[in-house]
Amino acid sequence: MATQKPREAAKPAARKNGTRDNKKIFVLDTSVILYNHDAVNSFDDNDIAIPITVLEELDNFKKGNETKNFEAREFIRILDRLSEKKPVQDWVPLENKRGGRFRVVIDERSHTDVQQVFGGFKNDHRILSAALMLKEQNPDRKVIIVSKDINLRIKAKALNLPAEDFETGKIKDLDLLYKGKSEVNDLDPALIELMYQQGWCDPKALGINQPIANHYFILNSPVSSVLAFYNPLTMRVERIDKHPVQRINPRNAEQVFALHAITNPEVKLVTLQGVAGTGKTLLALAGALDQRRNFKQIFLARPIVPLSNKDLGFLPGDANEKITPYMEPLHDNLKFIKNQYSERDKEYGQFDEMLQSEKIVISPLAFIRGRSLSNICFIVDEAQNLTPHEVKTIITRAGEGTKIIFTGDIFQIDTPYLDAQSNGLSYLIDKIKHHAIYAHVRLEKGERSELANLANDLL
Repeated sequence: MATQKPREAAKPAARKNGTRDNKKIFVLDTSVILYNHDAVNSFDDNDIAIPITVLEELDNFKKGNETKNFEAREFIRILDRLSEKKPVQDWVPLENKRGGRFRVVIDERSHTDVQQVFGGFKNDHRILSAALMLKEQNPDRKVIIVSKDINLRIKAKALNLPAEDFETGKIKDLDLLYKGKSEVNDLDPALIELMYQQGWCDPKALGINQPIANHYFILNSPVSSVLAFYNPLTMRVERIDKHPVQRINPRNAEQVFALHAITNPEVKLVTLQGVAGTGKTLLALAGALDQRRNFKQIFLARPIVPLSNKDLGFLPGDANEKITPYMEPLHDNLKFIKNQYSERDKEYGQFDEMLQSEKIVISPLAFIRGRSLSNICFIVDEAQNLTPHEVKTIITRAGEGTKIIFTGDIFQIDTPYLDAQSNGLSYLIDKIKHHAIYAHVRLEKGERSELANLANDLL
């Protein structure tokens, strides 16, 4: 994972009478830990401080199956290992061996009464008090609050405390985020004809000098056009034909590209990004079903993001009844594909059989943790609600014969402390582009309905 880069770059180590005057002290709040439990190791050789209030808040998150619960537990394990060296209220060397240190701030009393300044007794104010106390104790060092909480950062700046977002995994410029496709215009009609006759063309003949693996093209001449992609194995630009998959007919070029990526056995990792109604989940499931003979199982999962961020315990019923509303959109897509067949078709009954035999598994993402991912087509829906760390965890557990498909809309974030630039889907698209076993398609044209397109365009 990338190293956190504060706005003011850390200077080379310079010690004065054994002190660390040129090292910064970063004060991390709870949101950073829940975003990435290993965040303490992302600040090079600077020092990391955690207010005791953060530990108290983490204690409330350690139970459960959601991502935030996993992150809280993993950080507590890190803290336990550090405490074996010496008491963590003192400066303890970090595990990254870069020279940085860590401590828990027990005393959160500063000369400035933060509770009185902002009014009300809040944990955020206690965290700010701890940072101010560190600043008072270390007048020659820069103390910086690091938080995913915008409001906390604003309050810190109001107290003349520098504050930054945790930038590891954050995309700098969304306008430059890889789209996976492009148009080549004003080509000689003879080249388009050649693509139709022999099915391929040398990329240089099309003016493509540095082709990207599995990149998709709309090739246009004044009189005709053709869809194509760059095959890194043959090093050719090859024609793609439009055809239905599980009786789902692609309605635009982007959907043709998406189905090609999903059904291409040489591609092991696919990302589909686009707004609601562009067909991401439906295409992923249809393509996976078309290729089901290549896999032991098809897993279709999504992270659970409770309404108003309330715990699932807030909902009535047992565990299955609580999660059913969150999984229903996935069942809807399966039913849609099933209904493309008549009841007389043998395929119609196969869908229920695959569910009963667990050839298809629809489950919350948290319930998948710990399971083997060998010879599986794993579809992760709503991936924009995952952190970069969780996306990495999923991919690194892929065994032989596994294909992973992430779908989501990076502008529709349902979890706190994530945004279009810091979510796991954006991070994945940005970091893994151009690799031979990876393909990405940005779906831009909504196909759900005219009404849905109106909402996406104007609301």
